[in-house]
Formats: sequence, C-alpha cells, structure tokens
Amino acid sequence: MILSIEQLNVSTKEKQLVHNVSLSVRKGEWFALVGQSGSGKSVLSQAIGQMLPANLKANGTIQFMDQNMLTLDRKQMKDIRGKRISYIFQDYHGSFTPFRTIAQHFQEYQKAHGISSKEKRKENAIEALESVGLDASFYKRYAFQLSGGQLQRVSIALALMLSPELVIADEITTALDSVSSHKILQLLAQKQKDTGCAILFITHDWRHVRRYADRLAVMKDGQIIETGGKHRILDHPRHEYTRQLIKAAPILSSGLRSGLEEEKKHEPTFS
Repeated sequence: MILSIEQLNVSTKEKQLVHNVSLSVRKGEWFALVGQSGSGKSVLSQAIGQMLPANLKANGTIQFMDQNMLTLDRKQMKDIRGKRISYIFQDYHGSFTPFRTIAQHFQEYQKAHGISSKEKRKENAIEALESVGLDASFYKRYAFQLSGGQLQRVSIALALMLSPELVIADEITTALDSVSSHKILQLLAQKQKDTGCAILFITHDWRHVRRYADRLAVMKDGQIIETGGKHRILDHPRHEYTRQLIKAAPILSSGLRSGLEEEKKHEPTFS
C-alpha cells in the first residue's frame, strides 16, 4: 500500500468531523472517495498532507510509504508535499496569485524543491505545460488570461511535474462544464498511465467514479460506510445510503449493469 489510514479522527473543540476512518490506497490505482457535500471527504484529504486549518486537530495514523504523516515536522512535510504527494484543488483560481505569471509559479514551485538552475526550471515547466496540451506561450501568461479548463491543466502540470507517488484530486471538475470536465479527467488518467502515480479522487459525481475508479469508499457524516471494488459496489451496494446515492444518479440507475457497460479510459484530446 502507498497510503494506509487507520483510526483517523479530525475534530474541532466542539465537533468531530471525521470518525475512526480507515482506508488504504494501492500503488498506481485510482481510488475514489465518494459522498455528498459535508460528508468529510475534503477534511480527510487535508489531514493527509497536514493542511488542516488551525482549529482542526487530527489523531490516528496516516501511513504514507514508511512514514506516519501526523508525526512529521514542518520541514519534513515541506519535503514531501508537492514532491511525493501533490494536490489538485477544486478552487484552481485560488491556487494562483493573480499578479504572478504562470512562469513565476513554476519557478517558485521547483525552487522550493531544490532545483537551483533557472534555465532547468524553465525547461521543466515548458515540458510540463506541453504534456497537458498547452504550448510554450502559456508560460508567460497570467492566470486571468486562461480559461477554467486551461488553468486546471496548469494545475495538473504543476502537481505532476516532480513525479509524485500520490496525487490527491479534490473535486477538481466541480467548477468546469461537462466537456472541460471530461477532457481534464481524460488528461489525468493519461498522466497516471504515463507516471504510474496513485490517485485519491475526491468526488460526489458517480459518473466519474464509474469511468475512472478502480476501487472506492463511500463516506457519510465523517465515516466510511462502505468500501470495495468499483463493480461490486455499483452492482451490489450493501449499505442503504450507497443504494440511495446510486439510485439518485440517472446515468447509473438506467441501462446495463456497470460491469457490462464499462467505458474505456481514452487518451485525452486537446482543443
């Protein structure tokens, strides 16, 4: 396992948000964490990288490879976050400083992880942009000059540039239209195929789970209520809450069973 979470609790002084959660992500797999808004998915993902707000406290075990993430200091986390574990966020606009160019973001990101040559950082950045279908001209642009889909591609290029072992993608298509969402997830699937990284995919959209996930866990009120292979859960959900979620997703409640109607992961097409 690349990631193993055991008995994780996250709480404020007044309220517990995540209750005794245990789950594991295997090397190279696409693991979906599914649930409605407010179920605790994003809080759990933030706990993995020690990115929780100051008023939230976590306890338990988050084992990434051979390290318990909750025991590491700030310097150790700085070395891991962005290089071995990368995040792609729903708020891709908030990930970029408006008055800095894309080039400056790439330069600072690499400099923070020990790449000292400015020219090498530029070369890496342009190569990363081209790998997500953006030409070298995007390097000197500002975030506000890019469409939502283009900016999310830049986020993916940044997240995968240093070849992390785990990518945490938190509701990354929520703010995009359906066509852009499709292209972004095809791109991420292709990049996963190219790099071999594992993906922890936070979502409430069962269409994406059906198309891309290998395994999944269903979260409700801060707890994992069901986990297993994609086809087993889609075809034979054991928990009533899971059945209700699947029934409420029109694309899943009509047509053939998931195992018979599975769609292949196509290579991305850019336009």
